Amino acid sequence: MDPKGLDTEKSASRLYVGNLDFRISESDVIKMFSPYGKIVAEDFLLHTRGPKCGEPRGYAFVQYTTKEEAQLAKEKMNGKLVRGRPVAVHLASDKCFLDSGNSERALKDKKLAGGSGSKSAQTDRAAKISAIKNKLKSLENEGSSTKRPKT
Repeated sequence: MDPKGLDTEKSASRLYVGNLDFRISESDVIKMFSPYGKIVAEDFLLHTRGPKCGEPRGYAFVQYTTKEEAQLAKEKMNGKLVRGRPVAVHLASDKCFLDSGNSERALKDKKLAGGSGSKSAQTDRAAKISAIKNKLKSLENEGSSTKRPKT
């Protein structure tokens, strides 16, 4: 058993399917992924509360009988354009690693979000902050020199 309590064979054959267009239905997902093997389970997630209640959340999980089928589907479908959007397909177990921040992709996402992924990113951020401060200082000096004293 793995740490999440799922059988490793099961988690190796379960795919995360993301970046789905909101017009795609559960049956569309099954039709897209059934050519690559026997689907034993599919979780198509919908909003359960709020103004979007009942609408698709834009991702799903597809479970195959074997990890080989899941790997084939991942290879064929990852990045494929579906209704104008590139579908993101990963092993569901890989998704857990992304969330915990233990992967190269998580670090890349962290950098894009403004987090500190590496020293060079921190240096780059510090340089940008310094440039903004200098610009503000020059604007303040420019603004104070054009003001006339009140009489």
